[in-house]
Amino acid sequence: MVASKNQAGPITLDVVGLELTSADRRRIKDPLTGGVILFGRNYANRKQFTALTSSIKALRPDVLISIDHEGGRVQRCRSDGFTHLPAMRQLGELWMRSPQKSKASYSSEPAIEAMAAATACGYILAAELRACGVDFSFTPVLDLDFGRSGVIGDRAFSSDPQIVYALAKALNAGLQLAGMANCGKHFPGHGWAEADSHVAIPVDDRPLKAILECDAKPYEWLDLSLAAVMPAHVIYPKVDALPAGFSRIWLRDILRKQMAFEGVIFSDDLSMEGASVAGDVVKGANLALDAGCDAVLICNRPDLADRLLSELSVSKTKLVESARRQQKLMPTSQFMNWTHLQAHAEYQHARQVLLKHKLI
Repeated sequence: MVASKNQAGPITLDVVGLELTSADRRRIKDPLTGGVILFGRNYANRKQFTALTSSIKALRPDVLISIDHEGGRVQRCRSDGFTHLPAMRQLGELWMRSPQKSKASYSSEPAIEAMAAATACGYILAAELRACGVDFSFTPVLDLDFGRSGVIGDRAFSSDPQIVYALAKALNAGLQLAGMANCGKHFPGHGWAEADSHVAIPVDDRPLKAILECDAKPYEWLDLSLAAVMPAHVIYPKVDALPAGFSRIWLRDILRKQMAFEGVIFSDDLSMEGASVAGDVVKGANLALDAGCDAVLICNRPDLADRLLSELSVSKTKLVESARRQQKLMPTSQFMNWTHLQAHAEYQHARQVLLKHKLI
């Protein structure tokens, strides 16, 4: 069955360039499309970018416009006034600036300042994107930095799950101040596996207990404040032979039942090498949706997006459930434009917080 024109479908796809092509328009209007994810190639300047998001909304007001915009090396919009946000590791390092040179407590001045800076980061990130018409960013990274994964590295707040939890919660509060939901990634944790799932199939051979007592703790502790989750394209062979994003054990048994997570589950990009174990793109999408994902991402491969749109079949029950969850990520009100944002007191204060610590 295909999705109704009145509800968002389970496919999130990208667009080719700086403005919509006829093929982009056709894909966006397809009822199976529920989201559009933007990349650096879609950004030249704010005027062009805002025109692009407006043209997407003109076609499909119900489509969620998203982006990977975390700060540090993963920031798609970098010029024409956008704040160059710090890598999340810098917030963790601010936390650790205690006089005793040991782990700071939640009540220490460095910890309090780090959480304030995280909230400021979240607000600036969300406010600048929303002022340009973006609804949602896939952030924050909840992975732990074990010093093993190059693809995670300084994208992680810390190697300590308590610090990751506290800073992520503070950043999420900043996102919420600007009316943007959050997405924790990459469940249950990508920090231990050394391989990059974009180009390889990472494996984490630790037992389930070790992962749940360490990597997965931020997801458990964030609880109801977590709006969405993106599972890792990582295989945890002592739990399941499939990567987490295709695993009913990880998504249904652990994330949904054991952790009682009720938000949206997005698959990571199905064109990545880490997804190849699931088979071709249609098999991968079906496996991810059956495992518990509400939406699947297909990026950088318009040909595979076309195949998904033409061949994917989803039950009515799954479509309704997916659309209901995805709708909760959509901002509920209009946001100020860029000019008004620059004069906004909260925005100016957030920038001052980051300037104080030389984070921007």
